Amino acid sequence: MVMTINDIISVNKQIFALADVNNFYVSCERAFNPNLLNRPVVVLSNNDGCAVARSNEVKALGVKMGTPWFQLKDLAKQHSIVALSSNYTLYSDMSNRVMTILRDFSPHVEVYSIDECFLGLQGLVNLWPIPMGIGHKIRSRIRQWTSLPVCVGFGATKTLAKLANLIAKKQPYFNGVCDLSNMPHEQFESLLSTIEVGEVWGVGRKLNQHLNEAGIKTVQALRDTPTAWLRAKFGVVMERLGYELRGISCLALEELSAPKKQIISSKSFGQLIDSLPEISESVASYTSSAAEKLRSQNSVCNAIQIFIQTNPFREHDKQYSNCITVPLPNASSDSRLLVRAALFGLKRIYRPGYAYKKAGVILAGIDSEEIYQDSLFGLYGADDRSTKLMSVLDQINQRYGCNTLSVYSAGKKKSWMMRRENMSPGYTTNWQDVPIAYAH
Repeated sequence: MVMTINDIISVNKQIFALADVNNFYVSCERAFNPNLLNRPVVVLSNNDGCAVARSNEVKALGVKMGTPWFQLKDLAKQHSIVALSSNYTLYSDMSNRVMTILRDFSPHVEVYSIDECFLGLQGLVNLWPIPMGIGHKIRSRIRQWTSLPVCVGFGATKTLAKLANLIAKKQPYFNGVCDLSNMPHEQFESLLSTIEVGEVWGVGRKLNQHLNEAGIKTVQALRDTPTAWLRAKFGVVMERLGYELRGISCLALEELSAPKKQIISSKSFGQLIDSLPEISESVASYTSSAAEKLRSQNSVCNAIQIFIQTNPFREHDKQYSNCITVPLPNASSDSRLLVRAALFGLKRIYRPGYAYKKAGVILAGIDSEEIYQDSLFGLYGADDRSTKLMSVLDQINQRYGCNTLSVYSAGKKKSWMMRRENMSPGYTTNWQDVPIAYAH
């Protein structure tokens, strides 16, 4: 049975949950390719550069996040590591499916990242016990409906929920669900005394070093440190963290993500490019992608910055990089206007005779489109006709695939595109790639 908002009744105790998909990119690949189960798998970054996701089997071999693939090839041969190119379309679609399922469990949802989601449980669900019952129900439903493994952590604050999720993921005893909000005091203290302070959400490498130098080496020690001292030494953010570890909520659930004030679309080329037409194709493609994101948050931009650069690691090559900001005649989210402005800027900064490795665009001066809807002046790329045309463009591309329709004709070669030699099929987004099930 799917839970609805009507199943929730109010209670005084505030509880947060954090649901996190284990090894998300790898798990998405395994969901459609059972041959990858129990095998060491890595997913590589753009242009198959470095490891951005590792299965537990690869982690056990000591492979660190971000390790370049060329450094892993000998290890890969020795242990039969499977390397896959990033399939971001698949991962995004699977993420949306997970988040949709989680919204069945609470109307208060904060999508924290592509594989993590906070839930506000300001109520009790009368269908099963809370919170452990909900945690196991979340795990089983996501597993059944998507084949993805999930761990769930509960706490009186977002920081404690994040910590509980870490415990659920790393300690098999908890079977993927940890509830710090109702844990016996002795067990709770024992756990906090054994977890390193660097595992706390918000404690980075440098801060971890400073805390260790001050004798604060465990989560328990950080929690018991006077908050006034934390504020005097590290600022208000650490003071709030101290309160959060004590069960005093300082970080509210951000149910509505704020519109981005800057949108960047940039990628390294699959190979070095020296011709203006090919770079123009890439810039037009990146601009169209950025414009679609701009429209998705109901915004417009006032300027676009374009940049290009050679490969700084090829020291024997001539080096060149430059950028230019092109102001628009009026704020707009129309791909036609933005692409025209981007190509205008690119021609101003392009220099022949260089081997370019990367290009990109940045949309700046972003405002809400509502500000300009009642303008008395004729606007280019910001009127009703433009809005309707862009809406149709987005709908077609969302239904039939990215770049089904575009405002700039790209060549057939597309040597600027990312190198993804081992990318899996679009199992959920391309009819040609939908897996076939045979009944016997």
